Amino acid sequence: MSACKHLLHLVKHGGIRGCVRRHVTTWSPVGAAFNAKPHRRLDLFEKSVGLFGVPELSSPAGFQGATQKALRDTQRLVDTACSCSPGVQTVEAFDQLSDGLCKVADLADFVKVAHPDPAYREAAEKTCVEIGTVVEKLNTNVELCKSLKNLLDNPDIVAQLDPDTKRVAELFMFDFEISGIHLDEKLRKEAVALHVKLLDLNNEFLVGSHMPNRIARSVIPEHLHLHFAQEGSFIQVGGLHADSPDDLVREIAYRIYLYPNADLMECLEELLKCRNKLAKLVGYESYAHRALKGTMAKTPGDLVFYTCICLFLLCRTAKDFDMMRDMKKKLNPRYSELMPWDHPFFSGVLRAERYNIEPSLYSPYFSLGACMEGLNNLFSQLYGVSLMSEHPSAGEVWSDDNGCGNFDVLFQYGAVVHETEGLLGYIYCDFFHRADKPHQDCHFTIRGGRWCQETGQYQLPVVVLMLSLPHPTKSAPTLLTPGMMENLFHEMGHAMHSMLGRTRYQHVTGTRCATDFAEVPSILMEYFATDYRVVSQFARHYQTGQPLPESMVARLCESKKVCGAADTQLQIFYAVLDQIYHGKPQNRSTTDILKEMQQNFYGLPYIPNTAWQLRFSHLIGYGAKYYSYLMSRAVASMVWRQCFVQDPLNRDMGERYRREMLAHGGAKEPMLMVEGPFHFNCLVTTCVEYKLCPKTNTNN
Repeated sequence: MSACKHLLHLVKHGGIRGCVRRHVTTWSPVGAAFNAKPHRRLDLFEKSVGLFGVPELSSPAGFQGATQKALRDTQRLVDTACSCSPGVQTVEAFDQLSDGLCKVADLADFVKVAHPDPAYREAAEKTCVEIGTVVEKLNTNVELCKSLKNLLDNPDIVAQLDPDTKRVAELFMFDFEISGIHLDEKLRKEAVALHVKLLDLNNEFLVGSHMPNRIARSVIPEHLHLHFAQEGSFIQVGGLHADSPDDLVREIAYRIYLYPNADLMECLEELLKCRNKLAKLVGYESYAHRALKGTMAKTPGDLVFYTCICLFLLCRTAKDFDMMRDMKKKLNPRYSELMPWDHPFFSGVLRAERYNIEPSLYSPYFSLGACMEGLNNLFSQLYGVSLMSEHPSAGEVWSDDNGCGNFDVLFQYGAVVHETEGLLGYIYCDFFHRADKPHQDCHFTIRGGRWCQETGQYQLPVVVLMLSLPHPTKSAPTLLTPGMMENLFHEMGHAMHSMLGRTRYQHVTGTRCATDFAEVPSILMEYFATDYRVVSQFARHYQTGQPLPESMVARLCESKKVCGAADTQLQIFYAVLDQIYHGKPQNRSTTDILKEMQQNFYGLPYIPNTAWQLRFSHLIGYGAKYYSYLMSRAVASMVWRQCFVQDPLNRDMGERYRREMLAHGGAKEPMLMVEGPFHFNCLVTTCVEYKLCPKTNTNN
């Protein structure tokens, strides 16, 4: 499939039957495709279509060609935007300009972290820097800004604009303002230089935050070596091993993985200084003030509710930690002190003990094919949308099979098709674990949707969902734990936000909206993932076909309440730390700040010679906006209660949700979407969601 293809044929049933084990269970084409055994396709004569169907990207060198073409188009569109008469055509030129750069930069942004070939990653990184530099220069281009200002300063012309066009014009002007367009030439150049420097620092920190630490094998007890990756005479620790039942394994992983890296520490310190300097330069009190302008939160001052929530939660959190401490003492009487590496494990143990939710009991019911079939059924009933699966063409995906052909099933792409509107877009599924692949579950926009005035057609959105699931085996398809299943639903919520939006402009398509609203559709999907009325439609044993008992889903839902206060407290600690880092400069190390914030906003001690902040990769994409997860959770809770709690498969409510929220992307002010049709007060709902104050006392 090429990325711009407008027709999709279904996977041939005969091909699917040929690679599916004979089970009692019968799957739909989507379910069968994702439960199929992996096999190589060895058509050596099939010509590469290039990554995502972009012919230039059949080799790493193609990124340079794609970049140069985008820059040539950019100059042409800049000339058009600066010379055309003020009106809709001005905004359309700006959006085409944004679209042309984003189509290259967004694709490269994904490839630089996901492609197994270092040459592709390096080429993509160069493209990101080159395009990013051009974008920052455009954001301080006086002539370009003047053309937009001529439009917005003319009330007669503005009155003739439709709401979406007016909103997009204002958002482009907002980009100029926060980039320092109002500064003199010397200071504008300084702002661009800071932006370019931040591109390098952001990438350096992001890469470093995912790199494993290593230690001499002789330091680690020999019987524990098998828990870690080995590299010659060293042990590599690439994560926290938070689920390990061995206290010592968790402690070792925590201390080694979080051991300070001097170079990365210097990178983070410099990154925060640059962000603060840039914010001050363009007229903001702090980087947090700059980052929050245009969000639902508005200013850092409006986030004081975190402190209030913390005060309400502290007593409940203490009880949660007491329960974990008692459990640790029960399992390990000799060392019962509760430590930071214990929280994820013992909260899980408590849930499992109280509700018998051992993941191995659930996984046989959650094969990947079953979960994808469940998503397909859900979207069909709510929105009239179907998922259709097909294998990629040669060279279309970032395969790691040494050029011998694609791994079918390990890379799936599919079309999202509406029953009356037709093809809505494409989703690439990079679901399986591989070496050097980031362990975080992610959604990437590769191409945004927009109406193309120049062609008279809608540009279909393209996204990637990247997970890190276990591979299928010879005897079983990929089986998901309940947590993996929820994560799949979560990321698919992002994808459908991109698919179901039909915005006129690419600049506001799908997830290109306020960060503290962007997580709402994905978190809402977690509610569907734990409602038996939804789960019962797809969760069945991959061998016997038996449905998942309702009592097991009920236990799973009830278990989420165990240690919920402690889990929320941890998220608030992260959000507060993020705000402090991006607020007024503290003139002390990021580790000293971490230590104090952990003491004030969390219930477990700081461990000397650790630097958790160096693994806080969200500081890059969510700098000063990590609070977004909690705020989005509150909004998602509201949508669930008002639209779906009575009937999660209600088509009328699905259409309402799409029409009033998803369809707009970022083209509508987020608070207008939640305060208008839903009559929503964010702070009150947040408190109610966590049962922190009486529903009737809104002054709390």
